[in-house]
Amino acid sequence: MKAAAIRSFGGPEVVELLDVATPAAGPGEVRVRMRAAGVQPADCAVRGGWAPPGQELSFPQRIGNEFAGVVDQVGEGAAGFPVGSEVLGWALLAAHAEYVVVPVDQIVPKPAAMPWPVAGALSASGQTAHTGLERLEVGPGDTLLVHAAAGGVGTVAVQLARAYGATVIGTAGPRNHDYLRSLGAIPVAHGAGLADRVRELAPQGVTAALDGAGGEAVDVSVELVGDRRRIGTLVAFDRVAELGVLGLFAQRSTERLRQLTALWADGGLHIEIARTYPLAEAAEAHRAVETRHVRGKIALVAG
Repeated sequence: MKAAAIRSFGGPEVVELLDVATPAAGPGEVRVRMRAAGVQPADCAVRGGWAPPGQELSFPQRIGNEFAGVVDQVGEGAAGFPVGSEVLGWALLAAHAEYVVVPVDQIVPKPAAMPWPVAGALSASGQTAHTGLERLEVGPGDTLLVHAAAGGVGTVAVQLARAYGATVIGTAGPRNHDYLRSLGAIPVAHGAGLADRVRELAPQGVTAALDGAGGEAVDVSVELVGDRRRIGTLVAFDRVAELGVLGLFAQRSTERLRQLTALWADGGLHIEIARTYPLAEAAEAHRAVETRHVRGKIALVAG
């Protein structure tokens, strides 16, 4: 089969489409023919040499960790997903490939009406946002500041926080302000003077912050939020100990993913797909993600 992989660390140009052995489903596993797979900043970080917690990288190293597709092989003892089942889920460092083998506790049924690119791009950002708001204990009466609110995690975080009863202020460039309003957030431009602009929008104060941008976003969050245990960052892990804020990683589970797919099916969750690329153009997808100007998500699709 074909799989996106790297044989050295570096820029997007090191991403190649390699011929690798087609995997077979083992006990408790299914094999899924990939129809779509999300591309996110974490994939670019792996390409640059970052190893996810608990993982070791070796060459050739496959990439990608969220996908959707159709079950085409069922291993011994794998119940609940017969051949032909449409599913979505996660498979760390394995998802950007024509076939993905995964335990059944890492997939959920795809809602029939959900487009493949949306299904392929839901798991990582969706579960990260869900985990983040859970750890920050966001609920009714909160005013949440979301940095990089128009990105993949931010898009979901805004909508979940609104559903939980919070007021949301989201940072983004001016071109994304109407988009944030459509999600239920109050938009604010990032850059110099951000703290003062947020204070004008929230004179009652900000009670929690979710940082997906790093840099000044962390400093502004510390300046505005009184309780640093209610500030979480997805990127500035080198400052967690220094500042006493939370470093956030997705705590993945099928229950969490089922909640997100149910919310989508009920019309309560929008997943924005900025653009799709064929699997063979995975390097171009990485270039797009690294512009840091993607609204929502980028997805790879099967040829």
